Amino acid sequence: MTPLRIGSLCSGYRGLDMAVETVFDATTAWVSDVDPGANKILAHHWPTVPNLGDLTTIRWEDVEPVDIVCGGYPCQPFSTAGLRKGTQDERHIWPHIADALRVLRPRYAVLENVAGHLRLGFDTVLADLARLGFDAEWCLVRASEVGAPHQRNRLFLLAVAADAADLGHERGRGARDGWPGSADHGDAAADADRVGRGAGEQHVRSGKPDAAWGRFLPAVRRWEAVLGRPAPRATDDRNRLSPAFVEWLMGLPAGHVTAVPDLTRTQQLKALGNGVVPQQAAAAIRLLAARTDPATAVPAAA
Repeated sequence: MTPLRIGSLCSGYRGLDMAVETVFDATTAWVSDVDPGANKILAHHWPTVPNLGDLTTIRWEDVEPVDIVCGGYPCQPFSTAGLRKGTQDERHIWPHIADALRVLRPRYAVLENVAGHLRLGFDTVLADLARLGFDAEWCLVRASEVGAPHQRNRLFLLAVAADAADLGHERGRGARDGWPGSADHGDAAADADRVGRGAGEQHVRSGKPDAAWGRFLPAVRRWEAVLGRPAPRATDDRNRLSPAFVEWLMGLPAGHVTAVPDLTRTQQLKALGNGVVPQQAAAAIRLLAARTDPATAVPAAA
């Protein structure tokens, strides 16, 4: 059977894409990002995958059709850390994503954003998806619910094309329940900074590895067990937050961001702060897939 093909929007370091590839056993046809740091990461790891660039200027009629469109579109319009202008924010690019879905007609759409989006602007997304012929399921999942030592509550949405003949998907319903919690906990760099600075202070007072984590030790050990590798030191020699530590917190392979050539520390932290924890996203997608009809045939966890 031919693998499903992914089109990735607002790709970043591709944390959401990794989850989609894993759950759907899919491959990626193209990506799209404009951030210089993110584009260095994309070019380093996926040099043969086309980067379509600015999604607001793309003529979707000229783009290769895909089975799945996924994207964690900018959260600034909806985050409690910002001005919460919602759909009036110039960074609100959902209408362009809706246009991509209208033209490309994928079987699935997988979207991610901050929990605050549920209370601001999400009604517009659901209305547009319904108008385009997609059934939607959504939930809130914290990174801590898959073992991460930070909360990072995020909103995930799985939309299925109701008119896809081979899906038998004609319910036309949504699910607002989802996992507990609705608070917006900010970005990974901020979460890591809280853990990292506490650990850094402990490190100064004690040379013992376990003592260095202080009260964060149980959470750190739990994530080490999930990832199968030890946590790097939280701070660098100048007592600044270490990008390698944030990379570990985000559940990424060592060096996925930090070993990319010519990527500055600022670019590393920006990419990581805007990213998605792949394990968290995979858990959310599987939870949402379990709510759909069996005919959707989304693979279960291995």
